[in-house]
Parts: sequence; structure tokens; C-alpha cells
Amino acid sequence: MNQQNPPAAKAAALREKARALVAQMTLAEKAAQMLHGASQVARLGIPSYNWWNEALHGVARAGVATMFPQAIALAATFSPALAQRVADVISTEARAKYHAAQAQGDHDIYKGLTFWSPNINIFRDPRWGRGHETYGEDPYLTARMGVAFIRGLQGPDRDQLKTAACAKHFAVHSGPEDERHSFNAVCDAYDLWNTYLPAFEAAVKEGQAEAVMGAYNRTWGEPCCGSAMLLKDILRGKWGFDGHVVSDCWAIKDFYEGHRVTAGPVESVALAVSNGCDVNCGNLFGYCLHAVRDGLLTEAQIDTAVQRLFVARMRLGLLGAPENPAYTGIPYEVVDCQAHRDLSLEAARQSLVLLKNDGALPLDARRYQTVGVIGPNADSRRALEGNYEGTASRHITPLQAIQDMLEPLGSRVLYAEGCHLYKNATSTLTMPDDRLAEARTVAKRSDAVIVCLGLDADIEGEEGDASNDFASGDKRGLELPGRQQALLEAVVEAAAGKPVILVLLSGSALALSWADAHANGILQAFYPGAYGGTAIAQALFGAFSPSGKLPVTFYRATEDLPDFRDYNMEGRTYRYFRGEALYPFGFGLSYAAFRLVDATADAQSAAVTVTNTGAMPAREVVQVYVTSPGQREIRSLCGLGEVFLQPGESRRVTIPLDPNAFARRNALGDPVPCHGPHALHVGFTQPDARSAALRGQEPLRCDVMV
Repeated sequence: MNQQNPPAAKAAALREKARALVAQMTLAEKAAQMLHGASQVARLGIPSYNWWNEALHGVARAGVATMFPQAIALAATFSPALAQRVADVISTEARAKYHAAQAQGDHDIYKGLTFWSPNINIFRDPRWGRGHETYGEDPYLTARMGVAFIRGLQGPDRDQLKTAACAKHFAVHSGPEDERHSFNAVCDAYDLWNTYLPAFEAAVKEGQAEAVMGAYNRTWGEPCCGSAMLLKDILRGKWGFDGHVVSDCWAIKDFYEGHRVTAGPVESVALAVSNGCDVNCGNLFGYCLHAVRDGLLTEAQIDTAVQRLFVARMRLGLLGAPENPAYTGIPYEVVDCQAHRDLSLEAARQSLVLLKNDGALPLDARRYQTVGVIGPNADSRRALEGNYEGTASRHITPLQAIQDMLEPLGSRVLYAEGCHLYKNATSTLTMPDDRLAEARTVAKRSDAVIVCLGLDADIEGEEGDASNDFASGDKRGLELPGRQQALLEAVVEAAAGKPVILVLLSGSALALSWADAHANGILQAFYPGAYGGTAIAQALFGAFSPSGKLPVTFYRATEDLPDFRDYNMEGRTYRYFRGEALYPFGFGLSYAAFRLVDATADAQSAAVTVTNTGAMPAREVVQVYVTSPGQREIRSLCGLGEVFLQPGESRRVTIPLDPNAFARRNALGDPVPCHGPHALHVGFTQPDARSAALRGQEPLRCDVMV
């Protein structure tokens, strides 16, 4: 048959329509479309459009929207299905807000349908400030969560998009933040293809992401937003990407100011556009006219870029393309509706990771007449939010949720801030530790104490957004900042044997060896969203069993980490770290108990029977790891399966495996089978001694010959 199939015909029609529209434009009009704030072309009926919008964990920076847990918290659910549901709700609210803004003639920044999410960089080092925007340190988990999020944002039809997703930051990008405008990220070819690129390949090929954003840094000497290797050879050549590429914000000027690979703005623009960057977050692509004049670019290259941008807008039902009534008819009232708030709470509940429990948890709400809630994150909205956040109509902090839960039962909740998040005092005129005495008093007078410590996105995050005393949003080390460690030690001493539970709200791993030895329980909450406090209170008092898993390794000390600026993977993350982690990747406890029997596997899938032998209904995540012959990785996650079981219930769970589980990429990026016996480990943790000791059971092993 020579006739095109309908999807191909639809795509071809959009490209032809875009080509015809671009053919009617002047060079100046075309160049103006390549800025993130694209100009109106009234004579052709082209309205202005701002490409810059954000939706990392909810529609951001544009007023009220449902605020979901931060990306790293979503990763802790180990649930691509949940990530897709969350992204679908985000795109639903995005459509409602977009059409409402259009009706008011508002074409401003953060009001469009092109979202610069998700961030699928590998969180290779816990010191990186932006790591909480990612899905953690593992390429497979990142790929699965990223693809799911993209599908939720975009809907089922690439040529009739609900919203447009953008996979960022391409590629080999994870700090240091204060050097990103000049830094050259260097790794070997093995790590490039087997760690840094798999999630991007999945986003393009499986997720069919409409856009890819280049990173600020150089990779292998080329600035990423103008890299022939990344944008031409790999993205468009090897992977067949047909969407558009956007630069990170004002990254093009880094070509000459920071990286010094060009002489000035005209050469920089020519390098970016000639290698496939289509839209500039910033204003430097205004120099496209000069680049054409000077013979550094052709008008045909400009045409190609603008055609890609118009196809993207047409895929969204803009520029006269057919609209999808299912999207245009979404009413504004869906924004921040109760069903969406309920999903935010559900996501927060599934994201909580129980790191330690000596039996004190869950707390009995009727047993404790007085509960102390202490710490700088106990009543902090910022500790719920993360960065790239929207405006929640309501925030529920841990303190508020615990008060709402316990006070109707007649219990008293005492509160003390205890210390500033990172300074030595909470007020400018006081001596250091000005709130420590109050915290000791609360601990002494309470029957149980909940201490809420950690970080927030004001001190870990992006350069220019986060402003800490350490390193432009990055952390210098893994220690609790300021006087938090001193506060924790003082509270444990003052509590004198009464239960002390640590709740850590942070977007990255911290060193918790002292807490592990002295606290009765530790709950990692990440940045859990607007209703995170409710989820935390419910978990602490046993309304459900925590089921989250760590998407990052919690090391014992900063000294366990290689040089932050070294991008080779040896010694990094659970796949290469040969020391003993405090809390390993993939680890998380439950209030229930589960038994695994009868594991089987072949090259396509693994299966195991799971039984809830505990007294509480609970969700659990079955994880499959592979150890392959002769490979650098100690182990690698290659399959995930969720199960929810009632007490005494059993179920056979089948887990599809990564198609490349038994192969590694060569220097050309092609998968090459690893011949020989592969060990598959099927369980609730990774297969290492520390995980087995913490969990009290080892994964089951199956051998697969390839």
C-alpha cells in the first residue's frame, strides 16, 4: 500500500500548512518568531505567543493551580502510572487557564501551552541544588517517570496535543550551578550513552516529547544549545526527533561570555540555529538578521526553524489548525477542584519514605495527651512547595495537620520553631540558639515529639532563585544546615526516652547517621505539595502505610562523594558506589509485612508471588535489578511493579523488563547484548547487604542466559 496512514497524513498536512505560512513572511518577521516572546504578525493573522511556561509539579507562576509534590517526591512513588495521572490533571488545568487568559487578551509569559517540563537530568550528586526537579539518580526510573509525565501532559495524539512537553536539560547537566554558564561537563562515552542519555532517548522515542531544551553547560567541549553532536547527530539524526529545540534562558550569550567558543552574539546565534536550536529563551536570536546578512546563516535555515515552531503551535490547535473540543471545552472551574486536590494528597501519601522505625510508628493518637511538634519546617509553606511552583489556594503544613488531627481528640499540641532553617538565630537582635530553650521545654512536656527539619527551595535550587550561604543553590555538603543538628540532639536529650520522630522535608539526601542512631523513627517527605502536611500526619498516626522508595542514595557523609565537578559515574549513585550507604536507593519501610515466593524470569519479564503477611492493607513496589557479566554497573534497576494487598492477600505480579536490560550501549549509542548469565534480583529493595539488613529480607534471584 502506498497510501499514507492517517497519523502520517495529519503530520504532513501540518508541515505543509506551516511551510505555506512561513513562505509569506519577511525575514524580520520570521526571526521574531524565534524568541520566547514571539511577536504578532497581524497581516497574516498570527497572534503573539510566549513559549515560556512551567509545569514541573503543577501549572506554575500563573496564579492558582493544584500544587502536587515536587518531582523528586513523585519519583519516590516509583509509580509511572501516578505520574501520568498527575500530568494529565496539570494539562487539564493548563488548558482551562490558557483559554481563560486568551479570552482576556492575556498572551503573557507563563500563559501558553508549551511547558518546559519535565526535568529528566540524572541526579548524580546530592549536592546539586536542582536535583529535586528531577526523578532521581537512576536512568531507568527517570525514563519511566519522564515518559509517563510527558504522555500525561500531551495526551494520546502527538499531532493534536493537549499541551506540549519539553524534556530538559539536554544533556550531561547536573551542576555546579555557579559554573553552569562556563562549565564543560566531560564524561566517557560509556557513561554518556548508559547514564546521561537513556531518559532523553525514551522521552523522544516513547514519550514523543514535542520539545527538548538544551543545557547551559558544554558537553565534550560544545555548548549544549549549539552542539552538533547532541542536537544534529544524536537528537535529530540518530533518534529522528521532529519537534522543536529551545535554548535554556539566555544560554546563547554564554557561548561568547562564558564558554568563549564564539566571538560575539552573531556567531553565537549562527552556531545555535545551524545546529538545530529553534527558539531562544532570551533575546539574542534577534541577531538572526545579522547572521543571514553576514553569510553565517541562510534564510532557509531560518525557515526550517520557524516551520518547526508553527507545527508545534498547530499541533496545539493554534494558528488556524483544527481544535480539539475535548480540550477547548474544559471549564475554568476544574482549576484547583476537589478531585485534583485529592490526587495531590494521594500523590503525597505515596511519596513518603519510611527510613527508620523501631516500633514507635505508627503513633497512637489516643495514647499521647501532649505531642510536641518542633523544627523550622514544621509550619513552613516553602518546605511543602519546592521550586517552579504554582500558587496553592491552601497549604497544610505538618503542624496544622497534626493539630487538626489531635486536638478534636482532646490532645494538646505544643509547637516550637527550635531554630532557623540555616542561620544561627531566628531574629537579628538575639543571641544564637534563641529558640532552643523553648524547644527543650516543649520536648520535656510532651509525651511524644515530632521534629521537622531539612531544607527548602530557597536554599537548594537554581542559581539566581535559591540564595543560600553555600554555593549558589548547591550544597557544600550533606550536613543539616545551621543549628538543626544541635536542635535535634537537644530535643532527643530533653525528651528523655520518649518517642522522637524525625520528619525530613528536603529535596535531596542529607547525612542522617546521628538521627539513625538516636531517633525512633525517620520519615523522608521531600517537598510533598500543598497537602503534604496532611499526608505526613496521616502516615505518622497510622491512617495508611508508607510505601515510598528512595529515588536517590542517602550517603553516610560528604566524604563518600567524588569530586562534584567530575561527571564520570565511577563511585556515584547506587549503580557504582562501592561503599555502604546509610539508606540505599530503592529502600523504604512499610507498616505491613510482605513475603515473596516463586520468582521466575526470562528476557522479557519477571514474575513473583507477593503476600501481605501483616495486619494492615498496604501498597508495595516490586523492584527488579540486573547484574550483568563484565559490566561497570554493580547493579541496575530494570523493572517495576506496584501491588496493593489486604492483610493475608496474595497476588502474582508480572513485571515487564527494560528491553535493554541485558545490553549496554557502545560508543555509537547502539545497544550491544551482554552475553552470558545475568542475575536478576526481584524484591522490595536493591540487592545489597545494607538493604537486606534494613528490610530484614533479601530479594529473590533468577538467572537469565543471554
